[in-house]
Amino acid sequence: MTFQDKIKLNRFFETVSDNYRITRIYAEYLERYPELIKAEMVDALTEDGDISREEAIVALLSEAFALDFSKAEDRRLIMNYLTPSVRMLDPQKYINNPYYKNIRIENIRRGGWELKNECYPAYRGVIAADMILAEDHKEIPPLGFFAEDFHFPAVLEGGNEWMTLTPVDLDTCEDAIKAAHGKVVTYGLGLGYYAYMVSMKEEVRSITVVERSEEVIKLFSDYILPQFKKKDKVRVVCADAFDYAERVSPKEGFDLAFVDTWRDASDGEPMYRRMKPLEKLSPNTKFMYWIENFLISRSRALKLDKLREKLDGGADDAPCSFDEFISEYKKI
Repeated sequence: MTFQDKIKLNRFFETVSDNYRITRIYAEYLERYPELIKAEMVDALTEDGDISREEAIVALLSEAFALDFSKAEDRRLIMNYLTPSVRMLDPQKYINNPYYKNIRIENIRRGGWELKNECYPAYRGVIAADMILAEDHKEIPPLGFFAEDFHFPAVLEGGNEWMTLTPVDLDTCEDAIKAAHGKVVTYGLGLGYYAYMVSMKEEVRSITVVERSEEVIKLFSDYILPQFKKKDKVRVVCADAFDYAERVSPKEGFDLAFVDTWRDASDGEPMYRRMKPLEKLSPNTKFMYWIENFLISRSRALKLDKLREKLDGGADDAPCSFDEFISEYKKI
């Protein structure tokens, strides 16, 4: 590599280090202390009207994460990640969503499965959208907060959340809902949100849902599907997503496929990489993926370790320039 390439690479590794650091901080916060911030803490900082609630939350999180603005590395994290990440969420946007307005979720238990409503307390931190992948390689996980309690439906298995319909679930489906037309297939049923929203579109003729869990299909068919206004458009198939994508989907001539078979990026990344090659079997079908940017981020992180090993070890197939390195880094 040239001297200029090495300078660019060092700057890239600095950004990657910041990406990893904010990811670790957020992961610990959301797993262990998501209700750290209280309404009275935000109110105390904003009562004079000098700062916004978002700025108050950034200040509170900076203190909680022990970030010192006088230190360059901490200042980068506060300015480049925390500040653009934090946003207040409007509950009316979700309360007025057609699914939230028209589909009633009752508290129902069947065997080890449970359908119920859960609640985010005010100012509980939640991932609020898909990962932001910036042109300069920053990866910013959006962090959202409601100023009041927010209720949402969920499916639990053995007392543990299996599927939810939270703001991030709604927001990260928007593009795939807008793109839906003609014959649509979705891999993963969940609470039927995507199937419902797509079925209501005039330009959608049919929506096929591929779900492998018979229990989830039964819950949906008994309690949720009957509430669909356009349930005649919906067909639910009990099958493995990858087997269906390989053997059946190419014959069906779907216009759009939306893949949502994972809980988060950690379990989704291997499934994402497994599904991507199957796209070529249905060349006329547009494929879209739930939280794809998070999946891409996870995939790149795993690939980066191998690229670094090649560079450090002087491997024959190591990238010879910064552009070649980035091209390899971005490949799925």
